[in-house]
Amino acid sequence: MANKAPYQTTFEPEHTIQPIYTGGSVALDQSGRILATTLGEEALLTDLNTGRQLAKIEGDGELISTLTLTPSASHLIICSRSLSMRIYSLKPSLSSSSSINFELLRTLKPHTTPVVVLAVDQTSTLLATGAADGVVKVWDITGGYITHTFRGPNVLISALQFFELVSKDAETGISSQNRKRRKSNDEEANEAGKGFRLASGSQDGKVRIWDLYKRNCASVLDSHVSDVTSLDYSLEENALLTASRDKTIMWWDARTWKVRKVVPVLEEVEAAGFVKSGKFTYTGGVNGNIRIWETENGREITQPQPPKGEADAIVDSISIPGLPYILSVQADHTMILHSTDPLDQVNGTISSLPQIRRISGTHDEIIDLGYLLPDRSLLALATNSEEIRIVSLSQSGEDSDYFGADVAQLKGHDDIIICLDIDWSGHWIATGAKDNTARLWRVDAVNSSFICYATFTGHAESLGAIALPHTIPAESSSAFKSPLEHPPEFVLTGSQDRTIKRWVVPKKDSGKAPKAIYTRKAHDKDINALDISHNGQHFASASQDKTVKIWSFEEGEVTGVLRGHRRGVWSVKFAPKDTPSITGESGPAAGKGLILTGSGDKTIKIWTLSDFSCVRTLEGHSNSVLKVAWLNLPNPEERNKRHVQIASAGGDGLVKVWDANTGEDACTLDNHEDRVWALAVHPVTNMIVSGSGDSTVTFWKDTTTSTQAATTAAATQFVEQEQELQNYIHSKSYREAITLALQLNHPARLLSLFTSVVTVNPPEHGSLCGVKAVDEVLSSLSDQQIFALLLRIRDWNTNNRTAPVAQRILSVLVKSYPASRLANLKVGARGKSLDEICGGLKAYSDRQYKRIEDLTDESYLMEYTLGAMGGLGLLENETTNGRRESDQDVIMV
Repeated sequence: MANKAPYQTTFEPEHTIQPIYTGGSVALDQSGRILATTLGEEALLTDLNTGRQLAKIEGDGELISTLTLTPSASHLIICSRSLSMRIYSLKPSLSSSSSINFELLRTLKPHTTPVVVLAVDQTSTLLATGAADGVVKVWDITGGYITHTFRGPNVLISALQFFELVSKDAETGISSQNRKRRKSNDEEANEAGKGFRLASGSQDGKVRIWDLYKRNCASVLDSHVSDVTSLDYSLEENALLTASRDKTIMWWDARTWKVRKVVPVLEEVEAAGFVKSGKFTYTGGVNGNIRIWETENGREITQPQPPKGEADAIVDSISIPGLPYILSVQADHTMILHSTDPLDQVNGTISSLPQIRRISGTHDEIIDLGYLLPDRSLLALATNSEEIRIVSLSQSGEDSDYFGADVAQLKGHDDIIICLDIDWSGHWIATGAKDNTARLWRVDAVNSSFICYATFTGHAESLGAIALPHTIPAESSSAFKSPLEHPPEFVLTGSQDRTIKRWVVPKKDSGKAPKAIYTRKAHDKDINALDISHNGQHFASASQDKTVKIWSFEEGEVTGVLRGHRRGVWSVKFAPKDTPSITGESGPAAGKGLILTGSGDKTIKIWTLSDFSCVRTLEGHSNSVLKVAWLNLPNPEERNKRHVQIASAGGDGLVKVWDANTGEDACTLDNHEDRVWALAVHPVTNMIVSGSGDSTVTFWKDTTTSTQAATTAAATQFVEQEQELQNYIHSKSYREAITLALQLNHPARLLSLFTSVVTVNPPEHGSLCGVKAVDEVLSSLSDQQIFALLLRIRDWNTNNRTAPVAQRILSVLVKSYPASRLANLKVGARGKSLDEICGGLKAYSDRQYKRIEDLTDESYLMEYTLGAMGGLGLLENETTNGRRESDQDVIMV
């Protein structure tokens, strides 16, 4: 068997695409930079411009019912199902611009039922809470106390909105003279809010206007017949907008509280608001479209838009004055930024608001993935849905192109996409879905063109495997120079109907439907994976029937069967071109004829295609091996040091890298909490990307070279420091020797040095340890050095042979420093405290002194015994001539 590769294989997670939103409330600050979202029990703050996580706030064990962010981003308020409301103060981090420091100011219990909706005024000082009990409360955010309590019918509060009346004529409060006479402390505190109102909408369709100054209900707007979902106020129009699930929106005059206009939207409205200083009104609902209306006359200026699917329904929105977009939230947890710039010059109607950006709150379960484009700057994700999501891998940090940003969606399938494959150029992607069809997509990122080129229909059941040829054409060919104009010639599909089809891809504008050249009954159970060899002569199919079959690509005939797995085979991959020979369990095997499989029996197998036998079996996963891949081949100059490596992903949530020659686990990559279904390797950088059922995509950077360089440098430095330490000891440079020994953590060398000092004969006059130079060093150590030395003394004190040296050095330290200095030593490394060290010193010191006392007592007894036996020993020597005189000497001592 070959020796283990001398290189240590290491991978580190460089980037992670993870969920930021799983449903619930969404909030945005006034600048449009900080996005607050709910992630189950936790709250996340994300930089909307860069996609970076600014802060993650842990929950209280219950799901978050709602949250909000003050316009100035000074506070974050979170309410949960536990009936608690937590108020956090937010401050930018001084050490990093990509993080926010948060501090919990207080925890309150605002209502007897969970808080459903929150609202904050524009000054970021007042907070309104609405709950299922029909009570609305207003809070001082900084002080944390209630300023107002408004009680209505016992009906759930569904919307809240602070606003300030335009005209003072509408203010009908107490006169200035009476206010001076009757002013109480509470009224004095409320006088600042004299012109403010709070509107609340409820499930009974009514909207109530609460007077914050008079502390009563100023008006009840009773026109909706279903839940009021949105409220907004326009200062310029002096109008209140109400939207309801009764499929209508209304504008109310804020002076008279009479309806100005009622518009039937003809869909359940979930989100609405004013834009462009109240000149326009937008709505969003179950049809999934943002529609624009003129506030003055209620005319819709967006052209009719076809309704979208249930997952695209709009459930919430945010519109902030001054920001050039509307943020809408869809039922599938996707957030979309709609540009409002077309509203600046409206002439008649517009088709729809253009989308600036899509933000996937969560990618759901990652089933498959792959790199796109020649530079691999995009990633295609199959996310347990009917669409392929394409995300950017750019690291430029630009507003519209940050790492993990959504670029496009490939829509066309009618059911969940299970598999995908990408050709050599990265411009063509093939997908297979549960709708029994396969599709070929053309990806032109430069022109933002992502179209379905062809649809392949013919399988009787869902497709579980698909493959494209990966043979790179000649550099002089037109297919190599312009791959966008030359789609792959063939597509292979495998289905649950147990058949494999080879399809001819039609030429552009041919008008012909794709045709299957041949259909083969391939396996006895579902087909899980397909792969085409690098030369395009063979392809392999893996099935739940525990077998892998090797086929001739042209004829579609079986040339061999790989048998040996005890469970279904989930993944199969041919070895890349120019793969060197590897040493198997029964001898060397040619690399050009190798194939890799991963199975539900928790094993990976490497097979040779010369006789279809298993070369090596790799064991280490604790669950099914769901995906396998070959890593890039080592450079020719490193092939005698680094072996061929493979990667595997399993149902245990782990990604493992293996040495193909030795069969050993080179390293284990752990960053997922669910099954890892998807795995791909960057063809240049060797970066591994893994996708899991936990909605997380992790990019693992190959740090083997840098780790080896760092290890070599550290070893070289260690040898140099070792030699330096020996030189210091030899030249009796005690300060440098002791300091370096503590730094290098060399207790043996340090003990040897102190032993030679303590046992010096004769000791220097006036020295505490035997050498005055060492006394001076021990009396001038830093706190960290003292602590490290006390750790060593504690260890030496546990051994009878080294305890005297430990006690002598401890005595020097105690006599060299005041008790206050030693008592105030900071906690050292490894979590050790001074109390623990002193406890260990005391316990073993007591034991050592007890042993010395016992030896002393025993020496007195021995002396007495020898004295008492002295006469008898002399008599025996006189009467026994055969005894040696040496015996007498020993006894008489």
